[in-house]
Amino acid sequence: MSASKMRDNVERWLTHEGLSFEETKNPENIFQIQVKHAGQYGIPAEIFEPKAQPGIIVIGAKVIMKNNQIARYLGFNEEEKGKFEKKVSDFCYSIQAINKIITEDGKQKIGIYVVLDDKENINQQTVFDAMDKVSEMHEKTSRFLMKTF
Repeated sequence: MSASKMRDNVERWLTHEGLSFEETKNPENIFQIQVKHAGQYGIPAEIFEPKAQPGIIVIGAKVIMKNNQIARYLGFNEEEKGKFEKKVSDFCYSIQAINKIITEDGKQKIGIYVVLDDKENINQQTVFDAMDKVSEMHEKTSRFLMKTF
């Protein structure tokens, strides 16, 4: 599937489902689309195809840490940051999420991702199932952070 065909399919599926979205630019991705309200929790999500892995679609969302959590995290030394990151990774692994702790717009965020890499089976149903899964994982990760951090 060509890059534009994959993007066109995703846009068509989102339009068909009545979801509002916009294309955003990211030099690391062939295309990237921001969905305003994804899954049962209506979270902002992104769908993209990494340039490093053409033919793969990644669906993700970012859990934004609260200001007091960010302040605590930034006050950690390297060892404490490592322990926190391991705790987050272990939790994400337990809910089958790929995760990445990132700093964006001056905030600490935990990116939660689902990767669709079976090119023959990337279709409207698998994309929306993955968006539901990301929405649920975002909610679980948010609650995990509130309880443990």
